[in-house]
Amino acid sequence: MLLNYQRTGLSPETAPTVIVIHGLFGSLDNLKVVARALAEHFDVINVDVRNHGSSFHSDTMDYSAMSSDIVALMDELNVSHAHLVGHSMGGKVAMQVALNCAQRVNKLVVLDIAPVSYHPRHDAIIEALHAVAKSSITSRAQADTIMTEYVDEAGVRQFLAKSLTKVDDGTLAWQFNLPVIAAQYPNILAQPDSESTCSCDTLFIKGADSDYILSEHREQIMTLFPNAKAKVIQGAGHWLHAQKPAAVNKSIVDFLTR
Repeated sequence: MLLNYQRTGLSPETAPTVIVIHGLFGSLDNLKVVARALAEHFDVINVDVRNHGSSFHSDTMDYSAMSSDIVALMDELNVSHAHLVGHSMGGKVAMQVALNCAQRVNKLVVLDIAPVSYHPRHDAIIEALHAVAKSSITSRAQADTIMTEYVDEAGVRQFLAKSLTKVDDGTLAWQFNLPVIAAQYPNILAQPDSESTCSCDTLFIKGADSDYILSEHREQIMTLFPNAKAKVIQGAGHWLHAQKPAAVNKSIVDFLTR
């Protein structure tokens, strides 16, 4: 099965291809602000990862499988090599593709994630999502009220609510595959397979207010991606592309067009 995707921008016959990969609980809509900026310069393929958006559901959700999904889509679309841009979990997917198939990756851009294992930090969010799933709601406002008991940040609740979709009985349900994501959460926290390295030009973009990329991660980053550079976006946290879209887009475009 192939991932759902949207293809925009210039013709692949005249411009390099960029594949854009969203993060956990998201969909390709989350990175449309990035895809639009890239579309002025590139052939852009914006994807829904498995168990998210309109892509297929599967009981397997680890970085080996998710990276294979990207390569399978590239094969289907006759994309021999591409730039990869990924945010958070999508950044780990992009890193895994680069580590497994370095010859398929031109340049790599990773938004606010490191190639390391993380401690659980979404437990409250998963509880909130389950609470909504157990309720028969008909509006995002009702979902927000339920999630408020678990998640303080309004911006996070609004982001999650974007993945609610109307089902046959008129109620709203999560578009992502919550049971599998919850069960496979340890795999999502894990680091990409690090038995290989990738020497492609790589840019890690960090939100200055985020704790996802730390100085202690530098050694692991440089071990796996020896040609990596870093860019810090001031005034932004983990959702840097939403908080500072102009600065993030400029950083990505400048790096990929150099």
